[in-house]
Amino acid sequence: MSTTASEHTASSERPERKEPTYLFTEKYVADKSEIARHFIETRARLNANVDKANNFLVKRFYNIDHNAYLEGPLPAKTKELMGLVASACLRCDDCIFYHAIQAYRLGVNRAEQEESLNVALVVGGSIVIPHLRRAYELLEEIYG
Repeated sequence: MSTTASEHTASSERPERKEPTYLFTEKYVADKSEIARHFIETRARLNANVDKANNFLVKRFYNIDHNAYLEGPLPAKTKELMGLVASACLRCDDCIFYHAIQAYRLGVNRAEQEESLNVALVVGGSIVIPHLRRAYELLEEIYG
């Protein structure tokens, strides 16, 4: 079976991407959680240092990262949970905090975040446990 030109064009079109709709601001999350507040403030301060360098390749990477998490065929919530799993497997606490906070801001509930961390534990193994502990501490502060 061969595809027609119109079928090929339809399947090769870029999907629409748009900014996700956040239910909560970073400030709201920071006010709920000391861990989140410290992370958000530190990240902003460190990003300001990176921005001062005006590095073209870093800017391009940041752009790719931003665009990867836009709404598309996969919802932004799903992408943030995928980022949470990957971050836990890679044992990056900053990344775990970032994705957990973003997921919360998008309306992901605690059970969904915990289940995602279960997947990370299975994929990443017991080395993930120390990072899981810190993630659960953050989740306790933001969800209660």
